Amino acid sequence: MKLDEAQRKTVAGWIEQGLKLSEIQTKISKELGVTMTYMDVRFLIDDLKLQPKDPPPVAPAVLAPSSALAAPVAAPAVPPAPKPADESAAVGGVSVTVDHVARPGAVVSGRVQFSDGQGGAWLIDQMGRPGLVTDQQGYRPSPGDVAEFQAQLQNELARLGF
Repeated sequence: MKLDEAQRKTVAGWIEQGLKLSEIQTKISKELGVTMTYMDVRFLIDDLKLQPKDPPPVAPAVLAPSSALAAPVAAPAVPPAPKPADESAAVGGVSVTVDHVARPGAVVSGRVQFSDGQGGAWLIDQMGRPGLVTDQQGYRPSPGDVAEFQAQLQNELARLGF
């Protein structure tokens, strides 16, 4: 079914308002009295050379790749519950703890304290990707501390059966 020019302008206004095609289909039926299939509405929008507005994308949490383990990721959502001191690994100034309950979206998570006193929260997600959020934004641990952290983390996780 064809729409007249006034009806086409009305549909264009709905697109500008950000309505979805299914909502436009309903409005065409109720307000304009024209029954159209979803595909007809798609063709109409294409004929009018209009582009439906996409909802703003939700920014996903970014995890650091293993080669850049010290890169800041996202702020911790909930303060972690560190293990008691007797369960943490502390060798050479770097200590690693594992949370009793992993953070949301993580298989395992915990805290790390580097030799210079700086710390951060670490996690490994369901895809096996590690992430580290340092307590001080922009902080980068020394390469030696990173290597020691990785070794201690691997040992601690192996000890816990991961």
